[in-house]
Amino acid sequence: MPIYEYFCFDCKERVSVLFRTMTEAEAGAAACPACGGARLRRLMSRLRVLRSEEDSIESMAEDSALLAGLEQEDPRALAHFMRKMSDGTGEPLDEEMDEVVERLESGESPESIESSMPDGSGE
Repeated sequence: MPIYEYFCFDCKERVSVLFRTMTEAEAGAAACPACGGARLRRLMSRLRVLRSEEDSIESMAEDSALLAGLEQEDPRALAHFMRKMSDGTGEPLDEEMDEVVERLESGESPESIESSMPDGSGE
């Protein structure tokens, strides 16, 4: 059962239309599920490639632009790297880590952030 995306000229929405058979889809007689309109233009569907966590991390390790800022000890680059790691692994930052990343993005040094955190004794 194919699903195609269309732009509806009647309601100006991007919609998905499910066809029960390939024959029905090839006939192209689609109706807008939002307004029932028949003035539709088929769109190129977005493609998403699912990658494993290991593939995502490996890709980041090979990204020289991402690693260049880390070598220069730029706090903003570290924040960018941490957000990319969070996105790549699917693990959201907790409240404390989100605060750390925001402070790094503002240019604050990791040492300054660590010393101001509740358990920032360095031990």
